[in-house]
Amino acid sequence: MRILLEILRVMFIFLILMAILGTFFENLYLNIGNGAEKNSWISLIAIIILIFVLYRNKFQFSGWYEGEGKEKLPRKVSQILITSSIILILIPPIIAQLN
Repeated sequence: MRILLEILRVMFIFLILMAILGTFFENLYLNIGNGAEKNSWISLIAIIILIFVLYRNKFQFSGWYEGEGKEKLPRKVSQILITSSIILILIPPIIAQLN
C-alpha cells in the first residue's frame, strides 16, 4: 500500500510542477515574442530533469516509502543535471533568434 501511495505522490508532484513550470516558460517565451514558443518542448525536457533532481535530493525523504535505495544524487551529478537544464531552458529563445 505504501508503494502505491508513493507512486501516486510522485505522479502528483510531477504533474503539478510540470503544469506550473511549463505554463511559466510557455508564457515567458510568448512574451519574448520571437517565436521561441515553437520550441518550448525543449524546456519540458529541462523541467523533467529539474523535477527529477528535486525529487531525488529532497522529496524522496518525506514520502511514504521506507525501503532501501533512498539516497541523494552525488553533488557533481546534481550540478551537471541542473546546468544542462538551464542550458535547455535557454535554447528556445536562442534558436528563435537564429531563425
